[in-house]
Formats: sequence, C-alpha cells, structure tokens
Amino acid sequence: MSSVKQAPKRPAIASPLLAGVAFSIIWLAAGALLLSLLLHFSSMKESELSSYTLLVHAFSALAGGFTAGKRSERKGWYNGGLLGLVYGIIVMIVSFLAANAAPSWNSAMILGAALLAGAFGGMIGVNLRK
Repeated sequence: MSSVKQAPKRPAIASPLLAGVAFSIIWLAAGALLLSLLLHFSSMKESELSSYTLLVHAFSALAGGFTAGKRSERKGWYNGGLLGLVYGIIVMIVSFLAANAAPSWNSAMILGAALLAGAFGGMIGVNLRK
C-alpha cells in the first residue's frame, strides 16, 4: 500500500460567499416553484403570498448562510450575515429590474430577514463543521 496521503478535493466554488449565494438561489427557485404550485392547486389567494415569500427568502438565506459558514470554517455569523446582505441586495435589484418595484417596507423586511437568517445559518454551519 502507498503511504502517500491524498489531498482533499477542492469544491467547485472555492469562495464561501459565492457558494452560499449559489445555494440560496437554488433554494429560492425551489421555494418559488413550491409556492406557485400551491397557488395553482390549492385555495391559496395571491394576497396571502407576501408572508410566504418572506419565509422562502428567509429559508433560502438560512441555507446559503449554512453553506457559507460551513465552507469558511470561522466567523460564521459574519460570513452568513454578509451572505444574507448580498442575497437581499440581489433580490432587491432583480425585483426592481423585473417588476419595476421601488424599495419599500416589504423589501426592507426581506433584507432584514435575509441578514438575520443568513447570520444564524452561518453560525450553525461553522459549529457543525467541527
């Protein structure tokens, strides 16, 4: 047998922030698909959608913060919070460009929820790494 140790494989996305944003967008797409299916196949009204979208954004930022914290191996709350901030800004820019939606209290709530959920996910990710 060979005594040479194999080096661990590097992830495809080396930056914890970029990996977290990618995972957040994947979870956002899954959440948006789930909400659209619920809207179509259940008796849910469009007026109820705003509270559910806040939950989808918070969960997406939590998952992205978890990924960023796990890959950074230190300062999980910082990396997760930064991820939440970047994610929230990306969502605000896309909503402005796609729907011409000006910043409002709803977008501020999404930004705050993404920041807090991302920081919490980063703390969980760092502590599960060990």
